Amino acid sequence: MTAIALTIAGSDSSGGAGIQADLKTFAALGVYGASVITALTAQNTRGVSGIHDVPADFVTAQLDAVFSDLGIGAVKIGMLSQVRIIEAVAQGLKRHRAKNIVLDPVMVATSGDSLLATDAVEALRKLLIPRALVLTPNLPEAAALTGATTARNEREMEIQARELLALGALNVLIKGGHGGGDDSIDLLIGPGELVRLSAKRIATNNTHGSGCTLSSAITAGLAQGLDLRAAVRDAKTYVTAAISGADNLEIGHGCGPLHHFHAHARVPERGAPVSGKDPARGKRRER
Repeated sequence: MTAIALTIAGSDSSGGAGIQADLKTFAALGVYGASVITALTAQNTRGVSGIHDVPADFVTAQLDAVFSDLGIGAVKIGMLSQVRIIEAVAQGLKRHRAKNIVLDPVMVATSGDSLLATDAVEALRKLLIPRALVLTPNLPEAAALTGATTARNEREMEIQARELLALGALNVLIKGGHGGGDDSIDLLIGPGELVRLSAKRIATNNTHGSGCTLSSAITAGLAQGLDLRAAVRDAKTYVTAAISGADNLEIGHGCGPLHHFHAHARVPERGAPVSGKDPARGKRRER
């Protein structure tokens, strides 16, 4: 049976994050991707210039259309900017008995632009966190959800993760990408033992959509039947490689996207002419 994953998230017009990053990740990992779009954003690698929320009743219509026809094995939830949209998603997931829910509490874009209304944070806590198999906050998101300052070390990360477990999530993956040090450390905490995941921190500005990509990679693994620990480990490996390959792409003039298809695409050598383009335009810009 074909593995199918659903992403419920906002659209990124530049293609690096949100729905577009999720669908690229699903495809790269061999999973069929369906989508429910919750918002349209006008954004690029430099920032977000506008957000147009999809009406809640149309979010419901998309959810019902997808679940009534497709065998959804896992669900990733990303940008939900308004209370009414959060309510619509929570009701739809309950109605369709959705399983393997990965909740990425998207609050702020990589550029620093806010993506979640202040009054929507409490709705996220009450309505969606208790439905999540795993919650995947980065350090600033975990701090915002717990009302704490940003964790400075693994001990503080663990404390905040356990506070989030108390809100009802079965597991919490707190991500250390915004931290310091040579290694990027994530902690997976649930009913069993704590799992520490480490990868060398990669020196690049091209990390646009990294959180979306990690949560959708976990979702892909769950849709394929992996247990959560294996899905998280595989997702960490995939995202690390996608970040490592990001500088092989020339996308935009700000914080560029990950290379989602790093394992499949052939990339010209740095500075080499790009087929069908002016050689001068194919030159990689200095960062």
